[in-house]
Amino acid sequence: MRLILVRHGETEWNRQRRVQGLSNLALNDTGKKQAEALARTLSNKKVDAIYSSPLRRAQETARAISRFHRLEVEILDGLKELDVGDVDGMTYEDMKTHHGEFFVRWMTDFTSVRLPGGGFVPELRDQCCTAIQDIVRRERKAEKDDRVAVVVTHFFPIMCIVCNSMGLDLSHCRRLRVDLASISVMDFSADNTVLVSLNDTCHLRE
Repeated sequence: MRLILVRHGETEWNRQRRVQGLSNLALNDTGKKQAEALARTLSNKKVDAIYSSPLRRAQETARAISRFHRLEVEILDGLKELDVGDVDGMTYEDMKTHHGEFFVRWMTDFTSVRLPGGGFVPELRDQCCTAIQDIVRRERKAEKDDRVAVVVTHFFPIMCIVCNSMGLDLSHCRRLRVDLASISVMDFSADNTVLVSLNDTCHLRE
């Protein structure tokens, strides 16, 4: 089966380069245009199911896509973004000022430090990869190898899903790029996983 991983469109905090975790911001005007561009690009693709994080920015992106396929968007808690705790809404300069020791450790190895008042990246990996495994199992029950599922989620979940599926240590996340409103594609078979494309944003330049 094929998994189309979509990162949600832009919010005001994305535009302001603020850390954004579980805060439930909507798409801004740019984000809405990005969601429409995603929807148009995927409108002529085979899509059998659409899954989304429960956070508003992801749901709005998923619903834009779903209009062209007459599919209900299924909400999965396991696709939520990393809980960034006390740094939610902060810029990197704010983090340096208010959580200096944490910031140094985070920039050195973000996989080994828990966010102040928040989550831990390895826990997020387990959460979102369990959700992906459930999706793959569910789609395979259709007994068709060509099933295609769109999954609309966030930066850290996509990083974790790609690294875990490819057998890479989480530390490799820093070597990957996943932009807003990007598309990444993975093919899952019984004995192999193939990364078909990563961080496709061609639709945003059209």
